Amino acid sequence: MTDAIDEHSRPEPPLHGSEWETLTGFLDYQRATLAWKTDGLDAEQLNRSVAATTMTLGGLIKHMAYVEDAWFGRWLWDEQDGEPWASVDWDADDDWDWHSAANDSPEQLHELWTSGIERSRESAERAVSDGGLGRTAAQRWPDGNAPSLRWILTHMIEEYARHNGHADLIRESIDGLVGE
Repeated sequence: MTDAIDEHSRPEPPLHGSEWETLTGFLDYQRATLAWKTDGLDAEQLNRSVAATTMTLGGLIKHMAYVEDAWFGRWLWDEQDGEPWASVDWDADDDWDWHSAANDSPEQLHELWTSGIERSRESAERAVSDGGLGRTAAQRWPDGNAPSLRWILTHMIEEYARHNGHADLIRESIDGLVGE
């Protein structure tokens, strides 16, 4: 494991870690990238969109909070959704996480997201201790298959990496901040 932190406060993934250390290292790096891209912005800035999209950095933060809770809570352990997710009428607005972020302060959004990350880390650590990276999620797809913890971690890296690309474009349009 490495303790190296880059100039944007992101932990460098280990060069020679175990599979667990490498996967969680890359996931933490991607999480820290989103934190960097949204740091220091006020509510108005978090609610700006660019070009033809309605996507905002605030919506992205809230979406990732939801994704953290969904994969590491509901899927992995079959836990009931907590608030604010449990009260949402997803049939009325399946993008509620994106749309409702405009009603939240930057502090509320960051707290929701960082507390979701903490729950996810604890959940993943519990799962790796209960079957390793091959441990199967409690929830299943309609065909009966269920993803492994390894798949969930890899999917989360992909989810963050894709959305961090969106965050790059939005942040640059706000104040010119650029970088990987």
